[in-house]
Amino acid sequence: MKIRRALISVSDKTGLDELVRGLTDLDVEILSTGGTASAIEDLGVPVTRVEQVTGQPEILGGRVKTLHPKIHGGILAREQLPEDQADMAASGIEGIDLVCVNLYPFESYVGRRGVTDEELVEQIDIGGPAMVRASAKNHDRVTILSSPDQYAIVLDELRTSDGEVSLATRRRLAGRAFQLTAAYDAAIATWLSEIDETEFPERILMTFDRALTVSYGENPHQRGAYYTERGARTHLLARVDKLHGKDLSFNNLLDLDAGRNLLAEFELPACVIIKHNNPCGVAVGSDVLSAYTKARDCDPLSAYGGVIVLNRPVDAELGELLASTFVEVLLAPGYDPAALEALTRKPNTRIMMNQERRRRNVGERDLRRVAGGVLVQEPDTESEDREVMKVVTTRQPTEAEWGDLLFSWRVAKHVKSNAIVLARDLVTVGVGAGQMSRVDAVRLSIEKATAPIAGAVLASDAFFPFADGPEAAVNAGVRAIIQPGGSIRDEEVIAAADAADLAMVFTGRRHFRH
Repeated sequence: MKIRRALISVSDKTGLDELVRGLTDLDVEILSTGGTASAIEDLGVPVTRVEQVTGQPEILGGRVKTLHPKIHGGILAREQLPEDQADMAASGIEGIDLVCVNLYPFESYVGRRGVTDEELVEQIDIGGPAMVRASAKNHDRVTILSSPDQYAIVLDELRTSDGEVSLATRRRLAGRAFQLTAAYDAAIATWLSEIDETEFPERILMTFDRALTVSYGENPHQRGAYYTERGARTHLLARVDKLHGKDLSFNNLLDLDAGRNLLAEFELPACVIIKHNNPCGVAVGSDVLSAYTKARDCDPLSAYGGVIVLNRPVDAELGELLASTFVEVLLAPGYDPAALEALTRKPNTRIMMNQERRRRNVGERDLRRVAGGVLVQEPDTESEDREVMKVVTTRQPTEAEWGDLLFSWRVAKHVKSNAIVLARDLVTVGVGAGQMSRVDAVRLSIEKATAPIAGAVLASDAFFPFADGPEAAVNAGVRAIIQPGGSIRDEEVIAAADAADLAMVFTGRRHFRH
């Protein structure tokens, strides 16, 4: 379709100069509104203001300017239909062949602090979405530009096709336009629904933008990509810079998310090493070097080729140490130049710098995809304080054991169920993850231990249904256990603990992670 008249009304003026000059060079008449028209006039480009077309000035403080038959009739008219041509002639309507609209920045305003409801309401665009939808509906004739990244593509096609835009391009742009209005409406609906006291609303409207295309998904035969949620205050790669190495893979992103969530449990220097979405080593140390070496030594075999997440900058000594082994991904809040020099000797190691200081959104829900829908739950972000826990055995934990119990309990929350974590001196000694029975998880954690278990503590993400799990741990040298409690056989388990002079703490809350 040959482009003869274009209507441009944009809040984001990016690329406006190139667009209007390109259209003018192609002898396209430009119509525009308010601030956009003034910006075009400032560029010295001829423009016809919308009120000259409609004969109606903007009213209600600019709320109404394009909602007029001479605008929407020009967009929606099917010029191949005689009856539409007759209506256009009777009403003095001329066709509009290209519409360029981007919307009021509601989504950026809703994320700001201190913005009033009145200010947000004024950022709800009415005329813009109406024109976008009308143009996209009539894409058989009309070209709709809804983002500055589309301008150059359409201008190139116009220049090489005698001022025409192909149906394939118009259809593709129409799809992008409806995606835009759907996401825009979802953001507004979500904001308005926040005042609803219903914990789980009737509908959940979420939209995502593609942030990264990965080489493949979990396996090479699966395609994959990473999308970020529109309107989220933070996300997995927010304020994270890749300094070196190969592109991130699908599995790297899963493991980075697991590592960052677990690392957020600790304020002291800490290291988390993730392998296949489970922690294989976690440690708190006097400095980040000691935290890393302790976490690595928990399970050196699994740590090889793992994702390492640190909450302190990497100095030269640690950089050299990390460079001496195979690391898939390294994430830290900073790097000494000497450390970077050592680490970048490995061409494939993905070196990431994390400048994000915020944890995940408090109100963010967990979504799990199942056939035909999603399961929705509140995120498991809370960590129980010692004050709410109950010692149920005769022997009380020592202060050192309390420290290890709380440490192991926080780690267990991030291990796939059934989960058992052995710890001593704020270091994981053995991790039993993803087992079908809890006693098998205990046995696995003991088998995985690379340091003596004598004097260690044990955390279980859910209650022990029988005394055999604690008994296996006691026989290996465990001296204290932390678990939710709540089994019908709790008394048997407590009795077994007392018989072994074991300290046992009930938290009253489990932390399954399937």
